[in-house]
Amino acid sequence: MAELSIRIDFGPGLRVGPGKIALLEQIAALGSISAGGRAMEMSYRRAWELIEELNTIFGKPVVQSRSGGKKGGGATLTPFGLSLISRYRAMERAAAAATQPHLDALSAEFQRP
Repeated sequence: MAELSIRIDFGPGLRVGPGKIALLEQIAALGSISAGGRAMEMSYRRAWELIEELNTIFGKPVVQSRSGGKKGGGATLTPFGLSLISRYRAMERAAAAATQPHLDALSAEFQRP
């Protein structure tokens, strides 16, 4: 069955898509950048690079990290980071609803090579 995915291009190399949104969701759920990255099978460095790309695109942080200590470090999403997820998922739902008949028609015509 055909699936729709959305990628928003703000310019060359300035993209928001399902991977970055999923990473933000994992960070929110697990409470750290490293745990979010591991859940998506990526290194801490790669996860941090993706977070920095989002920060650059929007000019404001999407994640607030806490350095270690007795309770250890961690990360939470900023209000903007939470809003970004919410808006992206709303666009995804709206686009899926609008395109579902076309996806169904194409899926019916699809033949595996």
